[in-house]
Amino acid sequence: MRFLEESLVELDVEVTSSNEAIEAAGALLVNEKAVDQTYVEAMLQSYQKNGPYFVLAPKIALPHARPEDGVKEASVSLVRLKKPIEFGSKLNDPVQFVFALGASSSDEHLQILKKLTILLNNPSNLEQLEKATSYQDIKKIIGGN
Repeated sequence: MRFLEESLVELDVEVTSSNEAIEAAGALLVNEKAVDQTYVEAMLQSYQKNGPYFVLAPKIALPHARPEDGVKEASVSLVRLKKPIEFGSKLNDPVQFVFALGASSSDEHLQILKKLTILLNNPSNLEQLEKATSYQDIKKIIGGN
């Protein structure tokens, strides 16, 4: 599983829409050949069809699609947005952290969600993610979990 490796994390990304934010997080997975471009398109279609169901907590979006939409390897990327973006979630907008999930089975999906839940349930981790200035800072946060 590729979980927030350096090549899968980008800080202070500038986007003008929620779609661009999803595309930015998805592009990291595509660039690392963890998913196909079709997977990013499937994440966007899912968002258009089902709304912001994946904005699961304040500031946090976890866009994903089905394994058969083009996942090659279980993976998670993170894009921290320079300026938070509205996704249309009454409870949790605006979003600052976009974690794109690629899982090739429901088992992997649960493992990924478990790791992310442990990471994100700790308020101090979120504060540190907001303040991180480099991948090294992020690695310390992940490493502590």
